[in-house]
Amino acid sequence: MKPNKILSGIVTLALAASTMACAQTQEHPAPVASTLAPASDIELGKPALWKVADDDTTIYVFGTVHVLPDDVDWYSGPVKTALDSSETLVTEIDMSPAALAQVPVIVQQTAILPQGTTVRSLMSDDQRTTYEAALAELGMQPNALDQMEPWFATLQLSQIAYGKAGFDPSNGTETVLGRTVGDRMGRDSLETMQMQLAIFDELPQDAQLDYLIETAESIDQIAPTLQAIIDEWAVGDVDDLGAILNEAFKADPVLADRMLYSRNANWAAWIDNRLDQPGTIFMAVGAGHMAGNQKLQDKLAERGIKMTRIQ
Repeated sequence: MKPNKILSGIVTLALAASTMACAQTQEHPAPVASTLAPASDIELGKPALWKVADDDTTIYVFGTVHVLPDDVDWYSGPVKTALDSSETLVTEIDMSPAALAQVPVIVQQTAILPQGTTVRSLMSDDQRTTYEAALAELGMQPNALDQMEPWFATLQLSQIAYGKAGFDPSNGTETVLGRTVGDRMGRDSLETMQMQLAIFDELPQDAQLDYLIETAESIDQIAPTLQAIIDEWAVGDVDDLGAILNEAFKADPVLADRMLYSRNANWAAWIDNRLDQPGTIFMAVGAGHMAGNQKLQDKLAERGIKMTRIQ
């Protein structure tokens, strides 16, 4: 099973699910909680939960999956305790109902081809044949995604494939956390919807088409690959999850940087700055950011900040 880079990216991109459903370095003292627990000290069996802390600030960092089947039990034990003790829930993007209601407008502005152009008109004959075969396998008409830019058609193709396999954004970790906390705690976000869309939208059109055809060629692997990601996430095996991501992105350093590495550096800066303010924060971000090459832990270590794994 060859990992698909766009599918693997879904473990890192909150908006990849939500669209389908509808930095300057500063010097700071090293945190008090400064030892990373050895893997041998952590009993696998639950999704990984981490902590960064100093004298007056605690930031829990929980690795998430943005779409899940309805039979994964993850909200218990240290995760529930950490959330209950927190004052603010931080997610990748603003996932409030008001913010998500704006997604169709943003998509219309950024993901729709000019009138008179279709995504199939951008393809060679061989690409079109491969693409239409994938649509047919999903029970879709050849023109179903014609008006979408190639990158957005790729996300939609993946969404439809894993939706048919029983994976649902409404079961996604951030969505459940948001429903759980309601309005009883503060909310914050690390990025905007436009920033996440731009990760794909700003790619050259040829690269977008390559990702779309790659996804079409591996349409029968979409569900098994996502299940493999979920299986590793559910038991907290960040090493194996990292191996999946590294394999998916090893031939595409540009997309790896856009999806993972640069964002990890930005989030490390956010954590660094947030340690200057007292309080307890629950930060829920894609599990892929705490696995594989140039993970969030590595970017924090560059700033003298270490994360402790507590689950």
